[in-house]
Formats: sequence, structure tokens, C-alpha cells
Amino acid sequence: MVNKTTTLFIKCQTTQLNATSTKSSEQRYNELIHLKQLINILSNSVIAKLLKDCIFGFFKNLSLIHYKMQLSEQELVRREKLVKLRNLGINPYPADLFPVDSNSTEIKENFVAGKQVVIAGRLMAINIQGKASFSQLQDGNGRIQLYFNRDEICAGEDKSLYNNVFKKLLDLGDFIGITGTLFTTQVGEKTVLVKEFKLLSKALKPLPIPKVKDGITYDAFTDPEMRFRQRYADLVVNPHVKEVFIKRTKLFNAMRSFFNDAGYFEVETPVLQPIPGGAAARPFTTHHNSLDIPLYMRIANELYLKRLIVGGFDGVYEFSKNFRNEGMDRTHNPEFTAMEIYVSYKDYNWMMDFAEQLLEHCAIAVNGTSEATFGEHKIDFKAPYARVTMADSIKHFTGFDITGKTEDEIRVAAKSMNIEVNATMGKGKLIDEIFGEKCEGNYIQPTFITDYPKEMSPLCKEHRENPELTERFELMVCGKEIANAYSELNDPIDQRERFEHQLKLAQKGDDEATEFIDEDFLRALEYGMPPTSGMGIGMDRLIMFLTNNQSIQEVLFFPQMRPEKRAPSIELNDEEKAVIAMIEKAERIDLNELKIQSGLSNKKWDKTIKGLTKKELAKISKTDAGLFVEIL
Repeated sequence: MVNKTTTLFIKCQTTQLNATSTKSSEQRYNELIHLKQLINILSNSVIAKLLKDCIFGFFKNLSLIHYKMQLSEQELVRREKLVKLRNLGINPYPADLFPVDSNSTEIKENFVAGKQVVIAGRLMAINIQGKASFSQLQDGNGRIQLYFNRDEICAGEDKSLYNNVFKKLLDLGDFIGITGTLFTTQVGEKTVLVKEFKLLSKALKPLPIPKVKDGITYDAFTDPEMRFRQRYADLVVNPHVKEVFIKRTKLFNAMRSFFNDAGYFEVETPVLQPIPGGAAARPFTTHHNSLDIPLYMRIANELYLKRLIVGGFDGVYEFSKNFRNEGMDRTHNPEFTAMEIYVSYKDYNWMMDFAEQLLEHCAIAVNGTSEATFGEHKIDFKAPYARVTMADSIKHFTGFDITGKTEDEIRVAAKSMNIEVNATMGKGKLIDEIFGEKCEGNYIQPTFITDYPKEMSPLCKEHRENPELTERFELMVCGKEIANAYSELNDPIDQRERFEHQLKLAQKGDDEATEFIDEDFLRALEYGMPPTSGMGIGMDRLIMFLTNNQSIQEVLFFPQMRPEKRAPSIELNDEEKAVIAMIEKAERIDLNELKIQSGLSNKKWDKTIKGLTKKELAKISKTDAGLFVEIL
């Protein structure tokens, strides 16, 4: 048995040492299964332990080889440098504090020649010129030029710190700490003369740094999908992206200070809720194991904030992360940030005045002016804003007066306007469709749309002059809603009837009607809630307008993305690449519409679509609505 074991042990060593041989991983794996069986027989013998070590070594070796096969040439070179640094006794990831006392902005704004500074950041450019070199250091505030002189860094005979470490073992993207003195170059560049430097973190993956020649930028990191997936790299190489998020923080700070100065309290309400209330949306669902109950990720915080008004707070607000299990597009993300504020003894007229003052204040805090550019439009958040009733808006843009009309009359009118309707739509939904299709996009400057039909607003107080309407407004900017506000419904009997009506609409098939009655909220209202006005603002959409970004993904650090796919190894021609990109963007698209978008001749189109289906990259599905193409 020992002789056989020894033979197998040698075979195992040979297998381990020849992990790169032509033998397949599956063949080696089968051999090791036999060895494992032998280990079980030999139990705790010395030979068994040796075999275990051998198998572990084999898998470690095989894993390392597979990993290295995935690395680029530059990544392999950087790993070799990592080994060389360690061999020189240099820790590429030191744990100790580095005593930074300045930054690039402070140096430039308070420049004093000869002053000693200690700074740290990433190497973003290196220009080696023999015994002296220039580089660019990027910290959290900007960039500053560094001047490396061999004799300044290496005062003695040993010049290896400059000749070997700086010139040969540092790369773009590495974090270094610098101690040096300030001077101005002959061309007037404020620069740090490096006296000492220390490697703080070795970058193993090259940054996608754009190249600039003669004022022209090449290889810019602009692909949206890559940028959103690798936001960390995007922030490093595209400084304007960081500026967007700095402005986002300024917006939150400005809004928070405005509310605090008014005497209102910032609060926190549950993210996990037993009932997804406060809005009509499909929730994300989870399960609480200890309580053995379903819970829902918050779709809105409205009902909890109103409970606090019942409890005696005169004004409360919250910046909340909300979650809606619905579609994604340029203006919607399943996880988003909303601000909601509720103030007692106020109504929606007061809230309109308050909203105007708030947004003017925020625009100035973010951009230094009440004006902002969004696409081709210049918008002005300076108060006051125009106020238009929904009925007047629809009448102005369609000629149809919804006042006093029945559900059937509105349905007929919507159809005559070529608006798609179905049997599940009630009166409120039909009016909403008409406004959305024919009116909403016309409001570029901030405009309050007021007095919504009761069917559209189950949590809103009935209009004091017209029982068919509610005291509600939405603030429109560039054809999009950024704020929604009510005179809040505080009649518990009326509120129950509204909830029950919503249940009927949900049973009828209206997917925007709420399917739950929050009995605890109704109980709170029965204790009495003072007259209250509440407002919600979509923070992501608002910062889009203030930073001129057309996509919500641009204002979220880490927007939700589809699972990352490996690049297909199948060879595609230019037409196939273009068409597959169109399908990926649309997810699912009408075949004829795709053909029109492609702009290909009939012959090229037939060849392209057949090629994609044959290569199993796309499929064509036949439905009642026609032929559709989607990615496989």
C-alpha cells in the first residue's frame, strides 16, 4: 500500500508541477478525486497529509494560472513591479498614517515660494527626463505639478530610490505621499520640488486616462455603460463628473439648512414596511425570518411622516431612499432619493409660495444663480412661478374641457386624441393620460399645475370650492414633474372611502391603484391630524436640472445596471454590431422599427438580421402586436 501511495504522491506532484500541460483540467480533477479517495482510506497518516497539501497546492496553482490568463500585459507588468518593490523592502500598501498638511487648491491659492508642504494623491502624468522629471499629482481638490530631481531625493551615493523606484517601479494611478518645497517654474507653473516621496498604494490596473495632443483629447473615457459600472475610474479621469456630485451634496445641504432655519425637524422613518403605502407603485418584497412576515421596501414615507404630525410635530421632513420595482430609463432608477416635508396648519397655496422660495434658494446655493441650463433650454428658478389648473391646461392644449364630464365622455375624447386607453382606466387615469400626452411637455419654465381630479389623488383633501377636485399641485420643469404637494386629507372617514375606491380600481386591473388599506394610519387619523400641507421633491431629477444632465444615471454614484455580460467571442461585421447595439439599448423592439433605425438596404438588412439570429445573439418573436426582436 505504501509503495502504491508513494507512486500516487509522485504522480500528484507531477500533476501539480505540470498544471500548464496539455492535459485538461477535467482529467487532472478526476485524478485528484482518486487521490482524495485514497486519503480517506489512509486517514491521518503522514502520506495522507502530504497528499492533502499537494492537492491544495495544485488547485492554488491552477487558479493562479487561470487568473493570470485574464490579465492584460500591463497588469502583469505591474504585478511584477509589485514583487520587485517588496524585494526591495518597500511595502506597497503601508498601514501607517501619512501626515498630509495641504492640498493642491490651498497650495495654488496661498502660494508662498520656499514653503514646505506635505501632500498626497495619485500620479496622473509622468515625464521622465534623465536626472530630473516632472509629474502631475491629483488629490481630492485638483492637480499640482511635481518636480523630481535625482540629487534632491538621493543626497548620497545611492541613487536607487530615483533610478529604480521612481523611474522604473512607479506607474500612473499609484498613490504617493510627497514632502517638498514650493517654487515657480520658468513658464510660471506653481510646482512642488520633491524632497521625499513614499509609495502609499500601488495601482495594479491601468486607469483609462485620456491622451491629449495639440489640444485634442484622444481615447476619452466616455462610454456610458463603462463609466456607470466603473464609477470609481470615471471620477478619477473625468473631473467634471466629480463636480456633479459635489453640487448634489450642496443641494442637500442647502435644502436641509432652509428647513432647519424654518424650524422644522429632520426625522427618519422605516425602510422596511408591513404595508407599501403612500404611493401607487410595485414594491420590492422581502421576508422577516424571526417574525415570519412579508415586508416591503419603502415606496414612499408619506404615511409615517403624517403619523408624526398627529403626534404633535408642527413640521417634519426626511430625505428618504425609496424603492420601486418598476422599469428603468433615463429618468427612472429603481432606487431613488426623495425629500418629503409636512407642515401643520398650512395648505397647498402656502406650500406653493414655500416651494418657490426653497427652489430659488437651492439653485443659487448650487450654481451661484437662480438660472440653470438644461439641454437647449435656459430655465430660471427665481420666484414667482406660473400657476395653471389641470382643467385649464388640458383645455388650452386640446380644446377639450374635462369639467363635469363623465368617465365615458373622457374616454371617447382621449381616443379622439389618439391616446391609447383601455378598460382598466378610471376617470382619473384617463385625465392623467391626456395631460401627460398633450400638455406636460409644454411647460419648460417652472410651472405649478393645480387642482387635480379627486380620482387621481387618494391622499389629498377635497377642493374647498369644487368637490370633484383636490387641493394638489405638481411643479413642472422642462416637461417633467419635480415636486408634488397636497393640502393633506385629514378626514379619517373620507380617507377610508378613498382607500376602498382604490381597492376597486386595483381589482379592475389598474396597476397604479393601491392594493392595501393601512388600518394603523387610519387609526392615527382618528386621533386627529391638524390641517396640514405636504410636499415631495424628486432629488435626483432636481439635480439633473441643476447640472444639465439628461440621464438620472449621471447623478447617481452607482446606478442600477443589468448584469455585466462578457464580450461575445463571435466575430461581428459593422452592420451586425450597429444593429445589436440598437437591440441592447431598446431591450425589445419592433422588427420593422429596428429596420428603419438601422438605415440598411433590404439586402444588407436581411443578411444582418439572419446573421444575428444564426449566431444566436438575437431572436425574433411573433406576438399579437407583431414581430419583435430581443437579445438572447
